[in-house]
Amino acid sequence: MTQNWYNTERVGQPGSVVLTKWKAEREAQRVKNTTQYVTSSNPAVIELFGNVPASSGYAVTDDTAMRVSAVAACIQLIGGTIASLPLSVYERTVDGRKKIDSPLWYLLNEQPCGAWTAASMFEWWIRCNALRGDAFALIQRDRFGEITGIVPVHPDRMTPITDGIGGILYRYQPRTGNPRTYQDNEILHIPGFGYDGDSGRSLSVIKHGALQSIGIALAADDFSGKFFANGGSPKHLIRADGKLEEDTIERLRTAYAERYTGPENVGKPMVLTQGLDIKELSMSAVDAELLNSRKYQVIDIARAFGVPPFMIGANDTTTSWGTGIEQMTLGFVKFTLQTYLNRIEQEINRKFFATEQFFVEFNLDGLLRGDSKSEGEYLRQARGGSQGPGWLKLDEVRRIKNLPPVGPENGGDVIYEPKGKDNAQAPAATTA
Repeated sequence: MTQNWYNTERVGQPGSVVLTKWKAEREAQRVKNTTQYVTSSNPAVIELFGNVPASSGYAVTDDTAMRVSAVAACIQLIGGTIASLPLSVYERTVDGRKKIDSPLWYLLNEQPCGAWTAASMFEWWIRCNALRGDAFALIQRDRFGEITGIVPVHPDRMTPITDGIGGILYRYQPRTGNPRTYQDNEILHIPGFGYDGDSGRSLSVIKHGALQSIGIALAADDFSGKFFANGGSPKHLIRADGKLEEDTIERLRTAYAERYTGPENVGKPMVLTQGLDIKELSMSAVDAELLNSRKYQVIDIARAFGVPPFMIGANDTTTSWGTGIEQMTLGFVKFTLQTYLNRIEQEINRKFFATEQFFVEFNLDGLLRGDSKSEGEYLRQARGGSQGPGWLKLDEVRRIKNLPPVGPENGGDVIYEPKGKDNAQAPAATTA
């Protein structure tokens, strides 16, 4: 009885019963564990993997956003301008401050580490702020605690871990090896707009303020590319006198596309036979106001980045940033750059220096300075020139020009006042 059942099972299932069942279970498990590939059209999936969809249907990522010229121009303008500014180290004194020689100057102005220049580091930080919201760097120290290097890292490799009561740690995943957790004072964290202390993250400009505009710009670029790939020709309707078979229609459509579309076929005359007629259906790109739409997206993206449109090439638009390059630059510095500079300065100061005695500060004189003649006239008036009352001391003027003080013994603390009628030989002077 048992033997007959065993033989029957062996005939029904080749191989042993145990092996067959095991193979069936393995196959079921394999099917269950098979990777399911999904498209990026699902908004939930796109959001999960960081590819934020715009209403235009285009996913806005780091790479796609940087393909939009307005985005690239804004990031290049802000990052390049900040990278060109000197960052000096100062010491607070009883009468103000003084610039000091510090090993940190070389790290912040020339080479923070072996693979980076200081200019590249600042440009990278601004790019991370714009695309990801936050910028990070490892602080390297020797065994005495002295800072020896600053290593910028990709935001994807750094995960802030907050405790909900103001404390924060950073989990860093290197290219090889196990992740490592760093203390707060071991990481430079340059936040962007809307920093959330609970999550340790900031808002990304491209995924919040400029998301829809970038998506529309991508769609417009794609449409324009396809439009000109077809020779800029409008769509047509080919009409026949009689009824055509389906295969004839398909051959006619294919032949027309091959002979009369594409840049190589521009201007080629059409030849229609067998009672065929052609009719234009669509408007041109200009008639559809595609160009006006693209111009608006440039302005909207510039607005999200806080950049005057004229600074990224939108020269045909009016501006409320003032008249003249001096006033326009001043507005850009005050309302856009200063925010980035404050974040960088504050983070470096609190991580690099144990006390408030020392601090770093960007030198904006090169951006705020007008032409040499106007600046010289202003400083002359500030010192009490043209018989007018002065309001700056000599050492204060020298500080503006990043020059060392001459000291009170040489008149550095004197504010000059107008000459009196009874004292024509020397100006009156007061000391503070």
